[in-house]
Amino acid sequence: MFHIAEDHMTNQLKNGDRFPTLAIPQVDGGTLDPARDFAGEYGVVLMYRGHWCPFCNEQIAAFAHAAEALSQAAIKVMAFSVDDEAASAAFAARHNWPFPLGHSADVETIVARTGAYDMRHPGRGHFLETTGFILAPDGTIVNAVYSTRAIGRLVPGDVIRLVAFMRSLPG
Repeated sequence: MFHIAEDHMTNQLKNGDRFPTLAIPQVDGGTLDPARDFAGEYGVVLMYRGHWCPFCNEQIAAFAHAAEALSQAAIKVMAFSVDDEAASAAFAARHNWPFPLGHSADVETIVARTGAYDMRHPGRGHFLETTGFILAPDGTIVNAVYSTRAIGRLVPGDVIRLVAFMRSLPG
């Protein structure tokens, strides 16, 4: 069968919390760190289950398709999974992914720092469940979406509308 970790409630990040420092290897070199890479701008962090997940494929395709609208809204995006670099690069190419993409994320580190759910599956191994964050320019969390399985995730239109709303608030 499979196992979903059950002790995440105390580790989950809340709105207003500062997003933690991460070091995720980036496809084609370098390292992703949302707190560093999004400094001074709104940003979206997408953790996806893997290249094999049809729901993840839909989400990544939707964000890739919305790249121009996200850029016009001055919203940066990055995504990562536990997939190795070769699988991640193929995934990015399949979707014409225009944003930074990480690979080989360490499940235990990500779970400990973000509270993301993880799963152990006999055919898929140990991976992160879908998790998404919208970060404010100061690196704090505007919105966190934790999923315990494949569904329940950020979509580009909601991200654009929420960031526009946040920008409209006084002070």
